Amino acid sequence: MNFDILARDGGARRGRLDTARGAIDTPGFMPVGTLGAVKGLTPQELEATGAQVMLANLYHLSLRPGIGTLERAGGLHRFTGWNRPILTDSGGFQVFSLAALRKVDEHGVRFRSHLDGSLLELTPEGVVAAQEAIGVDIAMVLDECPPWPVTEPVAAAALARTLRWAERSIAARTTGATALFGIVQGSSFRHLREASAAALSQLPFDGYAIGGVSVGEPLGPRRAAIEWTTPGLPEAKVRYLMGVGTIPDMLHAICHGVDLFDCVLPARNGRHGLLYTREGALRIKNARFRDDAAPLDPECGCPVCSRLSRAFLHHLFRSGELSAAVYGTIHNLRVFLDFMGEAREAIAAFRVADLARRWTSRSADEHRSENSVAVESQEPRSRS
Repeated sequence: MNFDILARDGGARRGRLDTARGAIDTPGFMPVGTLGAVKGLTPQELEATGAQVMLANLYHLSLRPGIGTLERAGGLHRFTGWNRPILTDSGGFQVFSLAALRKVDEHGVRFRSHLDGSLLELTPEGVVAAQEAIGVDIAMVLDECPPWPVTEPVAAAALARTLRWAERSIAARTTGATALFGIVQGSSFRHLREASAAALSQLPFDGYAIGGVSVGEPLGPRRAAIEWTTPGLPEAKVRYLMGVGTIPDMLHAICHGVDLFDCVLPARNGRHGLLYTREGALRIKNARFRDDAAPLDPECGCPVCSRLSRAFLHHLFRSGELSAAVYGTIHNLRVFLDFMGEAREAIAAFRVADLARRWTSRSADEHRSENSVAVESQEPRSRS
C-alpha cells in the first residue's frame, strides 16, 4: 500500500491511497457493509455510487458466516463479489459495547455471542490473522474503546492496553499484502490523546486511525480529540477517523488533516426516508411531498435524482416498498461521496474556506436531523 499527498490547503490534504485492488482518493468516504454488503445494494449498485472502498466488520463476519467459510470461498472479495478495496474493523468496538457479556484482560477479550450466547474470544494476534486470512486490503488492530463518560484512570488504562495490543499486532503480521492500521485512544483527555498518537507513531503501521469518538460525547470534546490527535501522527501516513459521519463533522476533520471516513448514517437514514440534499435534509415521508414533482436534488447526478420525483419517493416510502430503501441509500451515499469529491477539488484549488462557508451555512436544525438515526436491532452498536 502506498499513500501520496497530492495537494494541501492549510491543514487539509488531498491524496491517493494505492492498494492492490485499486486506488482510493482522499479525502474519501467508506460506505459501511458490516456483513460484506451495504444493506439493499448489489456490488454493482455500490460501485455506481462512486464508492472506491467498503468497510466490513470482523466481529460480525466471525459470527456469520465465519472466518472458515470465508477462507474456503477464497476470501472476502470473492465471497461478496466486491472487487474494490475492503477495510475491516477489528470488532473491538462492538465487543466493548457488550458490557454485560464480556471480560477483558491482557490476553484479549472473551465475550458471549449476541446471536446464540456461545463463548468467543478476540486477541490481538487472532484479529490480525483472521483479517489476513480473508484477504482484506486494510486491517484494524484490536483496541479497547472506553465508553462515554469515563474517568481519567479508566481511559488511561484502556489506552495503555491498546498500545500493548498494538505492539503484539505488529509482531503478529505475516504478510504485507494486508495493510495494518493502529488506533489512537484517550477519550476526551488531551494528554492521553497526545501520548497515544506519539507512542503509536513509533510503531510501523501503514496508517493511523482516531478511535474512541462518536461514542456519545458532545460535539466539543469530539472535535477537540481530533485537533489534539492529528498533529502527533506521521505526516506521510494516511489518517482515518472512525465512525464520524455528519458532513459538518467530516469537514472539520478534513481541515485538520484527516483523510478517510466511515459512518452508517447516510445508508441507514436513507433506508428510513431521511434524504440529504444540497439545500438540507428532507423527511420524504412528510405530507408536503405528496404532490411535489421536483427531483429530490436538482444538483445531484445520481440515478434517483435524474429519473424520480419527490412525490414518487414519498409514495414508495409511505407504501413500504423495498425499492424505497434502495433508492434512499443510493442517493444518500452519492451525496456523501460527491461531497468528498468537492472537498478534493477545493483542496487542489485552495478553496477549502469557500467549501466550509457553503456547508456550515446549513441550519442547526438540519445538523440535528443528520443524527436522527432509526434503531433497527439490538445487535452490538457500530462505531461506524
